[in-house]
Amino acid sequence: MEQGLNIKRAIITGATGMIGATLTRLLLADGVEVTAVIRPDSPKRNQLPEHEKLHIAECSLEELKSLSLTGTYDAWFHLGWMGTYGDSRNDVYLQNRNITQTLDAVTVAHHVGCRVFVGAGSQAEYGRVMENVVQEDNKGEPAGIPLNEYVPERPENGYGIAKLCAGRLSRILCQKYGIRHVWTRFLSVYGPFDNSYTMVMSGIRQMLRGESPEYTKGEQMWDYIYSEDAARAMYLAAKYGSDQAVYCIGSGTARPLASYICQIRDAAAPGRAIGIGKLPYPPGQVMYLCADISKLTKDTGFSPEVSFEDGIQRTVEWCRKEMKRKE
Repeated sequence: MEQGLNIKRAIITGATGMIGATLTRLLLADGVEVTAVIRPDSPKRNQLPEHEKLHIAECSLEELKSLSLTGTYDAWFHLGWMGTYGDSRNDVYLQNRNITQTLDAVTVAHHVGCRVFVGAGSQAEYGRVMENVVQEDNKGEPAGIPLNEYVPERPENGYGIAKLCAGRLSRILCQKYGIRHVWTRFLSVYGPFDNSYTMVMSGIRQMLRGESPEYTKGEQMWDYIYSEDAARAMYLAAKYGSDQAVYCIGSGTARPLASYICQIRDAAAPGRAIGIGKLPYPPGQVMYLCADISKLTKDTGFSPEVSFEDGIQRTVEWCRKEMKRKE
């Protein structure tokens, strides 16, 4: 593989989120000086470590253009985003501001000399791809189209539409400024620092409290990737990714959601009865999610290293410690 970008200084927005906090630790461990942009009075500030090479810049996404930075930087990782779950996903005015803030991030990246801008997109940019081709694999399980840059994007909510628009417009602006542009589309990421409302984390917390969470039948074929693998993929994309490339980030394999749920139960509360099949599928349920990571692997050398079994064990242990700490 050719010599990649030597990243000595980097900026991360959304640094207190699961992927951002994990990426921050990864870069620091590799000797990179990191400026983490966080909201003033962020309740998640404690998710960032104390480190001599970590600098905290308190600045809301709305005020990015006024961000005070010294010296030049090599890479900008843009993970900051408002309205990522629930009804806020369809708050069109909020989502539109996210697009503007992404462009503001590119402008600031240009001013501080960044050579690469890596944005965090989402599988929501595709919509429900399985509805285009529905088939069964040789095991009789639902199968569909793995997601890559060639699959048509048909987002169905404001969040997905805004992510798609932010990716395309930031690419144009990066081209104007001569910055290499890489857009990553994350599938289902789990791990420490995850939000409490996700399927994985909410299930773990309920089981650790002695409860029996309820789920759909779990026939959905999903692709889960551990947060450390996801962060490493983003880092490698910054170092080696092609200009204007779109990389889907996942494990590259999909299996029934029910099997993931059972592994979560085995790690958090072995033998606990869980309510698989108790809930109906919500309207618009995505039934097939799988990343095609062949281009990512070819360009950057990335391959997942943490199995779901190992990753969920680590996540359960982290969650158990967090729950005890907050007692």
